[in-house]
This record gives sequence, structure tokens and C-alpha cells, in this order.
Amino acid sequence: MKKKLYLVLIILLSWLTVPFIGKKDFKRFYPAALFMGFYVLIEGVIAEKNKWWTIKERFHPKLSGELPLVLGPFFAGSIWILKLTYSKPLLYLLLNGVVDAFFAYPFYTWFKKIGIWKLRRFSQMKLFMLFLLKSIFMYVFHLIFVDKKTISRLANGSKKTIMNKGEER
Repeated sequence: MKKKLYLVLIILLSWLTVPFIGKKDFKRFYPAALFMGFYVLIEGVIAEKNKWWTIKERFHPKLSGELPLVLGPFFAGSIWILKLTYSKPLLYLLLNGVVDAFFAYPFYTWFKKIGIWKLRRFSQMKLFMLFLLKSIFMYVFHLIFVDKKTISRLANGSKKTIMNKGEER
């Protein structure tokens, strides 16, 4: 019962920060966070089959063990990180690196200690690299599928550059 309480608290604490994101930024970045949440749930199924890790504590036996993390820190954290660093890719990678290292090392160690989650065929370094890869994937997803204005600006900017070079001749 105590373990489930930890999972509920993780979700609640994450969602208590969401009102501070702002409605406009929430609407702008939630599609990428939602996409990443679905991705993580699918990844959890693959991880179980390949025995990468074991999640012992679940809300319900038929629900994914990743669900509390997806509903809490992954969703809210993804929106926060995008809000704070979007259009600054190096800062985005740096902040994600710090957050991902936190999840892969002290957070995982705590979860292992209290008996919620245990890596099996995965090292903490592989977990960190997987988190970092997912953060890059989410950024690219947002850039290509959600933030069409940025893509349009980039495309129009390159057309103008080509036209300007043509006019110089």
C-alpha cells in the first residue's frame, strides 16, 4: 500500500506544477508530451517482453507499470522542459541530460530500494541513454508535426536565401 502511495504522490506532485506552465504553453507542448507518453507505454511492453526491467508495483495488474511515470513526471516534465528550452536545442539537450541522469541514477536507485522497479537486462547508463534518445525524439516530433510555423519559417528562409543568391548574379 505504501508503494502505491508513492506512485500517487509522484503523479500529484507533478500535476501541481502544471498550472504554472500557462494555458498557452500547455496547449502548445502537450501534443508532444502526449505522443511521448504513448511511446513510453509501448516501450514498456517491449521492455517487459525483453526483460529489460521489472516493475513490481502497479495500480492494477492489467495496467502498465510505466503508467504512473507517464501520467506524472514524464508528461508534466516534458511540457516544462519544452516550455523552458524550446528553440534552444543545446539548452534543451543539457537540461534533458541533467533530468535524465536524475531519473537514471538517484530516482531509479530509490525506486529499486523501495521495491517498485528493477533493471534486469539494462544498465543505468543504458537507461540514461534511452531517456536522452527519447527526449531528442520528442523534440523532433514537436518540431516536425506540431510546430509547423517553425518549419515554414525555415523553408521560407532557405527559399529567400536561394532567391537572394540568384539576384546577386
